[in-house]
Amino acid sequence: MTSGSERLPKTHVPAALAPLAEALAEASIALAGIIARNGLGHALGAARGTNSDGDTQKALDVIADDLFLAACRRAGLRHFASEEQEEALDLAEGTQGEGTQGGGWALAIDPLDGSSNIDTNVSVGTIFSIYPAAATPEASFLRPVSDQAGAGYVIYGPQVALLLTFGRGVQRYVLDPDSQCFMLVEAQVAIPPDSNEFAVNASNYRHWTTPIRAYVDDCVAGAEGPRAKNFNMRWIASLVAEAHRIFARGGVFLYPADARKGYDRGRLRLVYECAPIAFLCQQAGGGATDGTDPILSMRATTLHQRVPFVFGSLSKTARIAAYHDMPEAESALFGKRGLFRS
Repeated sequence: MTSGSERLPKTHVPAALAPLAEALAEASIALAGIIARNGLGHALGAARGTNSDGDTQKALDVIADDLFLAACRRAGLRHFASEEQEEALDLAEGTQGEGTQGGGWALAIDPLDGSSNIDTNVSVGTIFSIYPAAATPEASFLRPVSDQAGAGYVIYGPQVALLLTFGRGVQRYVLDPDSQCFMLVEAQVAIPPDSNEFAVNASNYRHWTTPIRAYVDDCVAGAEGPRAKNFNMRWIASLVAEAHRIFARGGVFLYPADARKGYDRGRLRLVYECAPIAFLCQQAGGGATDGTDPILSMRATTLHQRVPFVFGSLSKTARIAAYHDMPEAESALFGKRGLFRS
């Protein structure tokens, strides 16, 4: 990359957030290059221990975290919260008089979503959320998630793409491999209102609550069932890849709570996974809930708080919420059919 050149068009970026947006673009472009060289001198999928929340940490998780943290420091970010860090960081400490450009902002980030897939060459990504900085790091992130000033994700796949919102719709950018700059390719992304696709890990069916089982049963029953329509099931196990498909083709993604130990509140994190995806969904005409209640109506109480997550086409998320309100007797499938029985 050429030092000093602009990596992201600023047409849709508020002026106050331009330095931070540019830093995120620069770090993601650098990370894309590292990912493309996986195996060429680096074993990016090698285990490096566990992160603060007990999840297996890959070498690439650490590399990505360091890249974004360094870029945010250069942009003058005030507070930084990451999946890979136990606590939120105050980047202004010890830098009195420096880094004033982005000092009014706080960033929550999953630097490398889907890192367990890195050795299988499946798309991985970065998810982030921007808040106005508060007096302390904790106050910057433990707040209503509707306070977000911006959110986005980068997907590293056959094409490196960035979806970004600052509350005025969602823009899609694609990385030009020649110029190494993001180019605007879609000024107003809209999630298709209908689709015959749903994404869920069906191996956990026996652990789900009755409403989630009933929704999936009705989809699997196809044209002969109460939905009178055939559906396709997708599951990539990379949140960014699942989201990118939904923004392109519609449908719904479900990661519900279930009966297993440690899964009673789902597994995805509210602050730096669900909240930014929910903001993007809202701005693209979709919906995002915990199964019943909107994600954007929630308040974060801990940095690594987990929450069940359902998002996608608005009609789909509304239907799933309705299943939770339905008495069991009103569903043709509650208690009457397993997932793969006719």
